[in-house]
Amino acid sequence: MTINNFYGHILCGFTSLLILFSLTVHAETGQSKINEVLQLKDEPAGVVFEIDTGQKDGLEWALPMVKKHISQLKARFPELDIAIVTHGREQFALQNQKKQNNKKVHSLTQQLVGEDVQLHVCGTHAEWRGVSEEDFPEYVDVAVTGPAQINDYVAIGYILVKITSRT
Repeated sequence: MTINNFYGHILCGFTSLLILFSLTVHAETGQSKINEVLQLKDEPAGVVFEIDTGQKDGLEWALPMVKKHISQLKARFPELDIAIVTHGREQFALQNQKKQNNKKVHSLTQQLVGEDVQLHVCGTHAEWRGVSEEDFPEYVDVAVTGPAQINDYVAIGYILVKITSRT
């Protein structure tokens, strides 16, 4: 092994560790941010949950987690406005054609929307995959872009809570 190969292997290993550490650090369940909101003296304008798990089944665990967070928040601030924006692979579970295989996700979405929680998916991401606004049920709002929708909420004072992992 030459000295360049040796250092190349070391650099590659170090880079892999950095990437792994970066992924671990950025994985969020939102609980620490929820705890911060619960400590606030005054009710905030609202809370927006950003769900971007990168997993096609991500809403199966993310929505129940968000529902638990919402219950905590509503116990402290009963009139708090809540929104959810999902803009990763998980959003496609909310399509009409996937309703049969994702009954729990659709049922929970309908329940949340019935409790005045706004739920948005990313229209741009959907369009990239050949999915139109009409492919989602009426209880799901298709935003032009998920990140822009989140920015709109933050601009009017909503606190952002990111959900990217279940751990």
